[in-house]
Amino acid sequence: MRIEFFPPDSVTEPRHWLRHDQAFAMMLAPGSIEWGSKRSSMEKFDYAAGDLGLCDRHIGEWVGFMNVPHLQLGISDGALMASSDGAYGEVELRPSFKFANPRLRALVAAAHAEMVAGFPGGRLFLDSVEQAMAVALVKDHAVRHRPVEIYRGGLGAGRLRRIKELVDAKMEDDLSLDEMAQSVGLSTAHFARMFRKSTGKTPHQFVLSQRIERAKAMLRAPDARVLHVALACGFKTQQHFAQVFRDVCSVSPTEYRQDFLGTEDPSDLLIPGSRPEHRLPDLPFASLLMASPVRNS
Repeated sequence: MRIEFFPPDSVTEPRHWLRHDQAFAMMLAPGSIEWGSKRSSMEKFDYAAGDLGLCDRHIGEWVGFMNVPHLQLGISDGALMASSDGAYGEVELRPSFKFANPRLRALVAAAHAEMVAGFPGGRLFLDSVEQAMAVALVKDHAVRHRPVEIYRGGLGAGRLRRIKELVDAKMEDDLSLDEMAQSVGLSTAHFARMFRKSTGKTPHQFVLSQRIERAKAMLRAPDARVLHVALACGFKTQQHFAQVFRDVCSVSPTEYRQDFLGTEDPSDLLIPGSRPEHRLPDLPFASLLMASPVRNS
């Protein structure tokens, strides 16, 4: 997924914007954009923060003045195809200059917060958000969309075991949703849904919980250091690790060590001069990452 921020633009001369990936935009503040499919028929659209626009892929739009800050997000063909029942090749979406979708708005807000924080959640978090965005776009905007099949089961014990072994083996790596799905022979959207049915967690939540469990075991060692534990468990920064650990365990890694060892460990203090990072989205948001049911293609 590609995420770009565009500030208000002082240019008023019409120009043609063209993208060959499937992109959509979300406005970050109130403002207006003058745009249309033809230079001679551009219209002014007034937006509120959170309003969305879906670009016309391969054809583009003519844009005049644009006094609204916004994000543009490019969704991969793989995510769109995985969200479309039996689709092959490009998934065609109906463009829209202005629409509202609370689910998409929340997902974009999560991606924006992740971008501002420096992407501490890694590739798996963005993959999960992208897949959920693709599901919402296909559901409401696909030109040709067949009814999806509802699966009532979940992943079998063998597949769940392979997923856990993969996560354990690649704990330090930036694991992707595609890699997890491929390890059990499923499409990404089907895998995400079946995994949640089986475990009650999204793949991203599961990986975080496994990282925290390993971190707790490592923190119980007398010579453990929080920074080393964070990196060994796949966290990019000590601050991100500390925030996730507190969200899950209700105490900081330092407090956990002190409680277990019965001593204070000054080496667990944050690195001098480091900056606090943004929180991950609160747990209720995780339900947005659950993909709609799709057929395993």
